[in-house]
Amino acid sequence: MSGGQTWLILGASSAIARALAREAAARGADIILAGRDDDDLRRTAADIGVAYGVHARTETFAALDHAGHRALAASLADIPGILNIALLFGIMPEQAAMDADPSLAAACLDANATGAISILHHIAPLLEARRAGMVVGFGSVAGDRGRLKNYVYGASKAALHTYLAGLRNRLGRSGVHVMTVKPGFVDTAMTFGLPGMFLVAQPRDVARVCLNAAAKKRDVIYVPWFWWGIMSVIRGIPERLFKRLSI
Repeated sequence: MSGGQTWLILGASSAIARALAREAAARGADIILAGRDDDDLRRTAADIGVAYGVHARTETFAALDHAGHRALAASLADIPGILNIALLFGIMPEQAAMDADPSLAAACLDANATGAISILHHIAPLLEARRAGMVVGFGSVAGDRGRLKNYVYGASKAALHTYLAGLRNRLGRSGVHVMTVKPGFVDTAMTFGLPGMFLVAQPRDVARVCLNAAAKKRDVIYVPWFWWGIMSVIRGIPERLFKRLSI
């Protein structure tokens, strides 16, 4: 990425979000870190500004504050140059906890799907009017097929994948590109301590791959790349067999 661009990072406190912000800043882009922890984000923004010589600031953002989404979208109108959006927020309660408490399942869907759709739908008209920029939405390999161990989380990400595909068709007509990212296991606070982790990627590597792919206007990517093959196998298992597996 070159100068004259700004990246709005939604859910900017996550490890991947921080890595993406730093990588974009290293390529000359200004940064807006949006999230709930204002103090933490301000420290990160100050560090990025000093380290990379770009303008970095913060905005308050919460996935379920739909009124706040409208205000945030309105505040972006005066940003010069090209505006890019990276959507990285989400929650992942344990499946057993959601089975025991359906309100947790509802919260997972609200944050990961409804909240994501709300904020992007508020920002979409601005991007259409500018006829430039891109949206990078982070889904998950979990959204490729409903699995016993995380089917509610997977459902929330599947909904996001479908929305991003439709948004790609809509915004593409205005010269705005939308890319869906489907990460596998990444070394983050969300995955720390989970059983069965293997081939874990580092946030910095994920950020670099995503920005390179976005610059090439890729539509859907798996990170690391080999998850495409893993999920192709999982999607190909017949349902009559798959429903008996404990995966």
